Amino acid sequence: MTTATDRFRTLHADGIFVMPNPYDLGSARLLASLGFAALASTSAGFAATLGRLDMMVTRDELLAHIGPLAAATNLPLNVDSERCFADDLAGVTDTVELLADAGAAGCSIEDWNPVTNAIDPLALAVERVGAAAAGAARSGLVLTARCENHLHGVNDLDDTISRLQAYTAAGAEVVYAPGLIDLEQIAKVVSAVGVPVNVLILPGGPGVDELAGAGVRRISTGSLLSRIAHGAMVAAAEKLRDTGLISRSEPFLSSSLAAQALHD
Repeated sequence: MTTATDRFRTLHADGIFVMPNPYDLGSARLLASLGFAALASTSAGFAATLGRLDMMVTRDELLAHIGPLAAATNLPLNVDSERCFADDLAGVTDTVELLADAGAAGCSIEDWNPVTNAIDPLALAVERVGAAAAGAARSGLVLTARCENHLHGVNDLDDTISRLQAYTAAGAEVVYAPGLIDLEQIAKVVSAVGVPVNVLILPGGPGVDELAGAGVRRISTGSLLSRIAHGAMVAAAEKLRDTGLISRSEPFLSSSLAAQALHD
């Protein structure tokens, strides 16, 4: 029988697919009802549901979130697992295997360390990717390795490419450099790494068709959908506070879509 992980791996073999990021069970079911082929968690979006900022969730809290999220739909689920919640290599491997046990089809590891407020040195980052790859090999998960340069002001494309190549050599099946928005730079990454590339779609950046033309295999939304949902709520609440009214023009979820997507 084909597993969710098998289906997820197959999606990366050819063409391009969009993998939006739900932040709770309701958003996962709504997105699944729209016909997407896979979903991904969002660390920032999940943290917001707990009233926290990104990277302020524990591994146990993430695992408690991922189990129900994976079970909420029949779609493969990729997990934003930050630094894999461990400083030691054995802990990184354990996190990947625990995510597989929770029902994930894939997960990621990134090279930004909020404790040092810096990108990990390359040798350390490669060791950590290798430890995550060991867990992925044992559990069957699709491992994505992330270079966080362009989210943290390190706009050195050559360094990004070198890192992604090293992460691929260490066992990553997919690579990801969130924050890249220039189509020519994205195409250079795709050409250089030799494995499927994930791109974070961004306002003002290239669309799905353009990214497909550049050879991108996978597109995700990160925390954008969470932020859009919360932004719409805040905007409507501000109008209510200031005018005493709720406008008919607000982007209400239709009762028919809710009934279709959110039933047990």
